Amino acid sequence: MNKEITSQKNTEESVFQLLRNEYVDYIGFADLTKYEKKLAHFGGEIVKGYKYGISIGIALPNSIVDFLSNRNDSNIASEYKIHCYNSINDRLNLIASKVASFLNQQGCQSLPIPAAERTNEDEAIPTVSHKMIAHIAGLGWIGKSCLLVTLKHGPRVRFISVLTNAPINGIDNPLEQRCNDCQECMKICPAHAIKGINYKSDSVREDRLDFMRCQEYFYLMKKTTKWDVCGMCLYICPYGRKK
Repeated sequence: MNKEITSQKNTEESVFQLLRNEYVDYIGFADLTKYEKKLAHFGGEIVKGYKYGISIGIALPNSIVDFLSNRNDSNIASEYKIHCYNSINDRLNLIASKVASFLNQQGCQSLPIPAAERTNEDEAIPTVSHKMIAHIAGLGWIGKSCLLVTLKHGPRVRFISVLTNAPINGIDNPLEQRCNDCQECMKICPAHAIKGINYKSDSVREDRLDFMRCQEYFYLMKKTTKWDVCGMCLYICPYGRKK
């Protein structure tokens, strides 16, 4: 089985078949050969040596996100926290585990990356940036909110990644930003953390987002409300929002 997959290079089709009934909305294959040092800077030894990243995304239900302007309503907040965050992250983790196990069984070294785990809590840094891998795979661009923005669903998508050395046709084709002059996420941000600056490949997060302001806003919500729910930047983005 391993020789068959390797020689025919049908790994992508095998992954598509595996995910056929998982209700995922995005699958991308990223060539990470130019980004090995960047990956290792945050992820350390465990992420070294992987040539490719498989990016998998699930769109959030508009039936919940469209009501986030009333997120102080406990019914809306609980729906978002449970079904747009916890449940989808759990699904993504299980999906990534299945994909990695399948590829490992074929003799292809693979590593699933947790959906929402932060290895550096103070700076919200994960083992691997899922949006970076999705960006490289051409699934979207980095918006002014620092979220990945897709053409169809805007930022209303959660992603997960599987690193692998399986024989896939990974691409390095990041989409250019299409936010242009839009300032909607900046204007609606309750923490005034979004600076309204377009992403550039040589920029850092702090150029576009005052991360500490964002974190302090969430800390305040945790103290004053049961549900620490915001999501205003993904709610307001014209991409993915119902016209």
